[in-house]
Amino acid sequence: MGSKTLFKWSKQITCSQVGQLIKSEKDLQKALIIFDSATAEYTNGFRHDHDTFGLMICRLVSANQFRSAEALLDRMKEEKCSITEDIFLSVCRGYARVHRPLDSIRVLDKMEDYHCKPTEKSYITIFGILVEENQLKVAFRFYKYMRKTGIPASVVSLNILIKALCKNSSSMDAALQIFREMPDHGCTPDPYTYGTLINGLCKLGKIGEAKELFHEMGTKGCLPSVVTYTCLIRDMNCKGISPNVFTYSSLMDGFCKGGRSSEAMELLDLMVSKRLLPNIVTYSTLLHGLCEEGKLREALEILDKMKLQGLKPDAGQYGKIITGFCNVSKFQEAANFLDEMVFGGISPNRLTWSLHVRIHNAVVQGLCNSGNLTRAFQLYLSMRTRGFSIDAETFDTLVKCICKKGDLHKAYRIVDETVLDGCIPDYGIWNAVVEGFWDRTKVREPAELLQAELMSKLADE
Repeated sequence: MGSKTLFKWSKQITCSQVGQLIKSEKDLQKALIIFDSATAEYTNGFRHDHDTFGLMICRLVSANQFRSAEALLDRMKEEKCSITEDIFLSVCRGYARVHRPLDSIRVLDKMEDYHCKPTEKSYITIFGILVEENQLKVAFRFYKYMRKTGIPASVVSLNILIKALCKNSSSMDAALQIFREMPDHGCTPDPYTYGTLINGLCKLGKIGEAKELFHEMGTKGCLPSVVTYTCLIRDMNCKGISPNVFTYSSLMDGFCKGGRSSEAMELLDLMVSKRLLPNIVTYSTLLHGLCEEGKLREALEILDKMKLQGLKPDAGQYGKIITGFCNVSKFQEAANFLDEMVFGGISPNRLTWSLHVRIHNAVVQGLCNSGNLTRAFQLYLSMRTRGFSIDAETFDTLVKCICKKGDLHKAYRIVDETVLDGCIPDYGIWNAVVEGFWDRTKVREPAELLQAELMSKLADE
């Protein structure tokens, strides 16, 4: 493409090698130099393929260099390199990003000239672009053209059509009619369908109809999105009804129970922007949802926000964080939070006691199995001091791991404390301790001498 060749390639230059270099190069001009340097190797038998052309086209589109991108499409055609639908769509989306939807249609129209037949995906993409750019008259004509070419109605295409109709008050009834007729086309409305209609109705001030659709969502098993909730909350405010902390917390609870903690976090941001302070229930709901989904970094951020707000996390909330770390085998971090509870004077109550007994035992076992015996023994001592019961599996793991390390006096101490607690160590624990002592030279040699002397006496008799 006219750039100076600066690369020396090996004889075995491959498209994969060229593609990796283009991907890793952040500067577009340098990426072009790589591409053109590879082109110079055509004399040695190299040829760009679908992937290297596609990567370069995407880079050019991202930089709004559409003429150069389309020139590469022409080159692909000349070199008889297969061009996929996704490459054309990347150009169409690029034009949409700079608000040139008609150019998106132009690119779609010339796809077949490049031996690439547009599929339903292409038509729906262009239809969505036209609606997003408020080219509604063109969009409606395009939709009719889609149907004539044999593109069937689908949930995605009907959702876009409904969105277009919801943009004007005069066509709101038509949007609702299409919504009601969706099952006739074999399409089931999804949360996006409901959300689009609820948003449209709210904008027209038809809060009653919006609420009816909202309740219908629940009966159909559709979970509303944060956008849907936001529309209703906004219009509650317009009607003089101010959603409170309880309202937001209840909505967040619904998201978290549906495995959608990210959307619950968005509601938290919305709530704070309204100058409503989250309470302990709000934070507990978010902690539970985030930890259930393994989003520990976000959960720790929530814990920090609680503390900054002056709220003291309780044993139940710490338990969720610690369990989350145990689930991903991060036992050192789990132990650190157990220590934080002790330093903060936080103790489990009657409801969370059994949970923390299980957690402490799990962390001790995890520390043992990951080789951190010193930390495991420290936590074991803390458990005894605080009155947590130690289960048989924890005793077994701790004693056996300490015996393997050779710290037999510590192992004996644990066994002794086990007996004093009224627990009888099983055969495995006794065996581990005895074998440990037996392997010590000071014990083994006298025992072997005593055995030889006894055998000698028996022989004399």
